[in-house]
Amino acid sequence: MVLVTGRTQSCDEDVSISKINLRLILVSGKTKEFLFSPNDSAADIAKHVYDNWPMDWEEEQVSSPNILRLIYQGRFLHGNVTLGALKLPLGKTTVMHLVARETLPEPNSQGQRNREKTGESNCCVIL
Repeated sequence: MVLVTGRTQSCDEDVSISKINLRLILVSGKTKEFLFSPNDSAADIAKHVYDNWPMDWEEEQVSSPNILRLIYQGRFLHGNVTLGALKLPLGKTTVMHLVARETLPEPNSQGQRNREKTGESNCCVIL
């Protein structure tokens, strides 16, 4: 047992408050939760999920961990980004989407596409 802020908890509970619980959602809507360290990167997470692919996700099984991509708050996470760098809370559940995708979009490609559609440009008019 470990004494934490005036209350006693088991070692199992202590481990969970030092980890980040990720609830991963597939495009199909299926979800599964995994525990990770703040030092784990998006690439580490993809590899772990691939190596421990849930049985009820069998229909969505991918051929390689290298095509698994995480989406957090509407943005794709690059492989070297750690959970700690995202400042995710320890001992709490964070939701991310998990998709199979070969490549990531360019960092500003969405903004560029929107400007092209509306006719906006990046240049300024000097009067």
